[in-house]
Amino acid sequence: MIYKEDEEVNLLAKAFEERTLPKAEWTHAAHLTVGLYYCYHNPLGVAKNLMSDGIYWLNDAHGTPNTETSGYHETLTVFWLRTIAEFLRNNPDEKSLANLANALLAECDDPKLPLNFYSRERLFSLEARMNYVEPNLKPFTIPLDGLVFA
Repeated sequence: MIYKEDEEVNLLAKAFEERTLPKAEWTHAAHLTVGLYYCYHNPLGVAKNLMSDGIYWLNDAHGTPNTETSGYHETLTVFWLRTIAEFLRNNPDEKSLANLANALLAECDDPKLPLNFYSRERLFSLEARMNYVEPNLKPFTIPLDGLVFA
C-alpha cells in the first residue's frame, strides 16, 4: 500500500484499536503500519503492550484463536517492533507518518525477514510464541536496554 496522507495511517490504527479492521486487511503491511504508528507515538515498551493487546483482541474479533499453535506470537511481535524502532532511529528527520510507512514497507516487505535473525526451530518454538526470545543467528543493533515486556 502506498499512503498519501498521515490520516490514512491514523485511520488504520483506529480500525485496529476498535477491532473493525477486516481480517482480509490484517496483512503484513498492516501489522507493520500499526506497529509504526505505536512506535512513533510511544516508547517501545508501551508500543509493545498496545500492539500485543490489540493483536489478541483483533484475533478474537476475527475468530482466530490465540493458542500455543495459533494467533499471537510474542517473539515475532517484539522482533517487528524492534525493527520498526531501529528504522525510526535511522530516520529521525522524517515526520510524516505516511512517508515513514511507505519507506518502512519498502524496506521490510518480506515477512520472512525474522529468519535472518532466528533459526526456524527457535522462531517457531512454543517458547518463542509464548515469550520473547533473543535471536540466535544475528543480533539486533538496538539493545532492549532492560525493557521487560509484560
